[in-house]
Amino acid sequence: MALFSQDNLNPGVRKREVFGWAMYDFANSGYTTVVITAVFAAYFVGGVAQGADWATFAWTAALSVSHAIVMITMPSMGAFADLRAAKKRLLAIVTGACVVATAALALVGPGSVALAIVLIVVSNTFYSYGESLTAAFLPELARTEALGKVSGWGWSFGYFGGMLALGLCLGYVMWAQGKGMPASQFVPVTMLITAVIYGFASLLTFALLKERGHVSAAVAGQSGFIASLMQLKHTASQARDYKDFMWLLACAVFYQAGVAVAISLAAIYAEQVIGFKQQETMVLIFALNLAAAFGAFAWGYFQDRVGHKLALATTLVGWIATCVIAAMATTKGEFWYAAAIAGFCMGSSQSAGRAMAGVFAPKRQSAEFFGLWTFAIRLASIVGPLTYGIITWMTNGNQRTAILSTSVMFVLGLLLLIPVNIRRGRNAAQHADEQAHALHRSPSDSAANSSPLLTSRP
Repeated sequence: MALFSQDNLNPGVRKREVFGWAMYDFANSGYTTVVITAVFAAYFVGGVAQGADWATFAWTAALSVSHAIVMITMPSMGAFADLRAAKKRLLAIVTGACVVATAALALVGPGSVALAIVLIVVSNTFYSYGESLTAAFLPELARTEALGKVSGWGWSFGYFGGMLALGLCLGYVMWAQGKGMPASQFVPVTMLITAVIYGFASLLTFALLKERGHVSAAVAGQSGFIASLMQLKHTASQARDYKDFMWLLACAVFYQAGVAVAISLAAIYAEQVIGFKQQETMVLIFALNLAAAFGAFAWGYFQDRVGHKLALATTLVGWIATCVIAAMATTKGEFWYAAAIAGFCMGSSQSAGRAMAGVFAPKRQSAEFFGLWTFAIRLASIVGPLTYGIITWMTNGNQRTAILSTSVMFVLGLLLLIPVNIRRGRNAAQHADEQAHALHRSPSDSAANSSPLLTSRP
C-alpha cells in the first residue's frame, strides 16, 4: 500500500482535498509556534511586562480567559455548523479574525500590557475556533481504520508550517540583532510575518476543501442558535450512550493540560531557568517542531496498527519522562534531551487524541463532537498553564517545581484512559449514524422518532 494511499480515504474524497485540509494545519501552526511558544510569550514576560513577578501568571491568565471563552461557546458553534452545513463558512470567518488580531500584535510595545492581553485573548480565541472546525472535517475525509494516518498527515504537515514561520522569523531576528535592534523593534515584525503566512496558506484550504454537510430540515424556520443548543441538550441526554467518548474527554482534560504547559511556557522556562538566549530558544523550538512533525506522521501509522489506546498511552509515558528530565536539567545540553522527547510526544499525542475523537464521533455530528472535544482541550489549556503559573508564583518563581508537578497531569490522563473501550465507543457512533440515516431516508417517520430538536418547531 502506498504511503498516501487513496484506500485510506472515504469514497468520493480526493487526495487534493486532503492536502487542502492539511494546509490549514500548515497555516495555523505558525501562530502557536511563534506567538504562543517561541517569541511573543517570552517577549511578553521580559519585554512588555518588563520581568515583573506577576508576568508569567498574567500570561497564563490571558490564555486562560481565551480558553474559557472557547469552552463556553464552541460546543454550540459546532452543533450550529453541523445543522447549518456551515463548517467551511465559519472556518473562513474565524481565520480572518485570527489573522487580523495576530497582525495587530505588532502594535504591542514595552509597557503595553493591557493591549497585549486583549489581543492575545482575541487571537487565541479565534485560533482555537479554527482548530476545532478543521478537525471536524477529519471523519468525513478518512476511513475509520485510517483516522490515525490521516490525522497524522495533517498534524505532521502542520509542524512544517510552524517551522516555515519560525525559520523566517529566526532569520529576521538574527539580522535585526546584528544591526543592534532591540526586541521591541524586531518582535512586532515577526507578528506580521506570522499573520501573512497564516492568511495566505489558508487560502488553499478554502479553495480545495469541500463542505459535505447538509442543512438539517429540523432547523428550517428556526433560530440556528436555539437549534444548536437543543441539539447539544439532546446529545447530553444521551451521554450514557457515548461513555467512552466521555472517558476520553476526561483523559484529555488532564494530559492536554500538560501539553498546554509545554506549548505556552517552554520558551519562558528555557530562557529564565536554563539560560537560553532568544535566538537559541527559537532554534530549540524549531528542532522541537521537526521532532513533532516526525512523531505525528510516524505515530499515525503506528496508531492504526497497534490501536488508538496503546498509542496514546505510550506518548503519555514519554511526557512524564519529559517533565522529570526538564525539572532536573541544569545545562542546555540536558534540557535538549527533554525537548527532543517533548517534540516527538507533542505531535504524536495530539494527533492520536484527535484521531480517537474522530473514531467516537458520529459523522452527522462531527463538528458538535469536536466542539465538545475542544471544550475539554480548552479546559485543559486553562488548568495546565494556570496551575503552572500559580505554583511558580507561590514558590517565589521556582519553575522547576512547577514543571515537575506537570507530570502529575499526565499520570492522571493515563489512569483515565484505562476505562476507554475503542470498539464499544465506535459501535455507539455507528449506531447514531444508522439512526440518522434511517430518519433521513424516511422523513415521514421523523416526527415520531426524532430527537427533541425535531419536535420543537413552532
